[in-house]
Amino acid sequence: MEARRDFLTRIVSVVVPAGVVAFLPSAQARATRPQNPQLPKEEDPSAPKPDPKLILEANQKEIKKNVEKLYDLASELKAEVEKTDSVHVLSVAMLRKTDEIERLAKEIRSRAKG
Repeated sequence: MEARRDFLTRIVSVVVPAGVVAFLPSAQARATRPQNPQLPKEEDPSAPKPDPKLILEANQKEIKKNVEKLYDLASELKAEVEKTDSVHVLSVAMLRKTDEIERLAKEIRSRAKG
């Protein structure tokens, strides 16, 4: 059981800083490219093109929202790990939280890359 706690502690210690990295200036500099906007199949030259600034603002808002969720989930997971008795097996809720943390971290990373 101690190995599981160590594993979850390491996951939290890796995932939370990964979410914070999205706010560093170097990560924001990489995020200056729009995130693969969907182009219509038939490119009409008269069609209005999306404003890159609006796309970047939307990405920034989404990153901030996801980092908040990531922080909350990691805090909840940490609290659960600390109060879980070493005799019991990890709960399904804890495993779901780790999956959600992983999904959010990947989404934040992909939005930060652009």
